[in-house]
Amino acid sequence: MAPAGAGTENFTLPLVPSLREALQKYSAVVVTGGSSGIGKSFIELIGSLRPDVALCNLSRSVPDLKFPKLKLRHFTCDLASPAAIEGTVSGLVAHLNETAPQGSLLLINNSGFGIYGDFPGPDPADQVGMLDVNVRAVLQLTAALLPELRRRGGAIINVASTAAFQPTPHLAVYGATKAFLLHWSLALREELRGSGIHVLAVCPGPTSSNFFKRAGLEPATNPKSRGMTCEAVVEQSLRALAAGRGQVITGWRNRIGAMAGSTAPPAVSARIAKRVIEKHRLARLKK
Repeated sequence: MAPAGAGTENFTLPLVPSLREALQKYSAVVVTGGSSGIGKSFIELIGSLRPDVALCNLSRSVPDLKFPKLKLRHFTCDLASPAAIEGTVSGLVAHLNETAPQGSLLLINNSGFGIYGDFPGPDPADQVGMLDVNVRAVLQLTAALLPELRRRGGAIINVASTAAFQPTPHLAVYGATKAFLLHWSLALREELRGSGIHVLAVCPGPTSSNFFKRAGLEPATNPKSRGMTCEAVVEQSLRALAAGRGQVITGWRNRIGAMAGSTAPPAVSARIAKRVIEKHRLARLKK
C-alpha cells in the first residue's frame, strides 16, 4: 500500500499536510457517484491521505482507482431508484458499524447529472430521472444516514453547482435541482448547528469530467476551456470543510460568475444566462 500522501502529484502538495490533519477525525466516508469525476477524486484524495479510513461508494459501476488497495467497499446502487437506496442502506450501515464502529462519518452526496436542451426534450422521463438522482436520492440517503451521523458526529458535503445561482435556460431542470440542493444545504446546516454535524455546499463551475457526455454534449476541443480539474475542486472542497465553511464556490472565475448571476433580477439573469449558454457553452450539442 502506498504511504499516505503518495501518488498525489495532481494535487497541490503544500496543502496536503493540513488536509491530512483535518481528515483525522473521520473513520468512515460514504460517497455517491464515486465511479468517475468529482466523486472518484474525493475517494482518491481522501484515501491517499487516510489509507486507513473506511471508504464506501454508492453507484452503478465500480470505480477504477489509482490506489487499488484502499479500504473501499463498493455498493452497486441505482440512485434513481428509491427501492435500490432503501435496500442498500441497511447493508451500508452494517458495514460501517463492523469496519469503523466509532469515529466521525463524512457523507458526500456527489452523484448527479444534467441534460442539455429545451424542456422536456425527446423523453420527459429523463427530466424526472434527473430530479430523482440530483434531489430525491440526496434527501433519501441523508435522512437514512442522519441517525448514524447524530450518533457519531461528522459532516455532510452536498455537491451543487454554480448553476444554482441563476435560472439556466437549456439546462433548466438541472439548474433548478442545484438551486434546491444549495438552499436546502444551507438550511440544513442551520437546523443541525450545535449537533456535531457540519454541512457544506460545494458549487463547482465547469469541470473536466463525464458531465458533458452524460448531458448529451460533445466536450470542447480545448481542455483548458472545460474549467477546473476534478482534483482541484475536491481539494478546495476539503479545505472549505476543514475551515468550517457552509458554502464554497470553487475557482475565482466561478465566484465572479456566481456573484453576477445572483445579484441581477431573476428574469434578467435568466435572459443573460440563455445568451451566455448559447454563445459560450463549453460543449456543442451532439448531431
